[in-house]
Amino acid sequence: MNDILIEEEIRTELLPVSFTESAVKEITRLMQSENIPADHALRVGVKGGGCSGMSYILGFDKKETGDTDYQIDGVHVIMNKSHELYLFGMQIDFQQGLNARGFVFENPNAKKTCGCGSSFSA
Repeated sequence: MNDILIEEEIRTELLPVSFTESAVKEITRLMQSENIPADHALRVGVKGGGCSGMSYILGFDKKETGDTDYQIDGVHVIMNKSHELYLFGMQIDFQQGLNARGFVFENPNAKKTCGCGSSFSA
């Protein structure tokens, strides 16, 4: 009897961003309550502007040329490949406290952030 060795490919892809449990719950709630079309995913990115130079993008959108797909904690995420430079290692949280309500971005690449928390410089 011949032993057959089956090698499994082990893929350890580094994800550009992570979500806290509360962020995943809020994203899932929004997807269900807003009736997001099936061909849309959560877009995470950056754009020029804001009081510190760059602002975060977080919203539901269709995949475009140059986007990469990710499955992060059960959430389908799309991100323009060029934005990873600014966002790699970032954690997205959702807070519902007296001092803060909404999504909070903890970005290790930000050299300076503004008081509102949605703008940064790299």
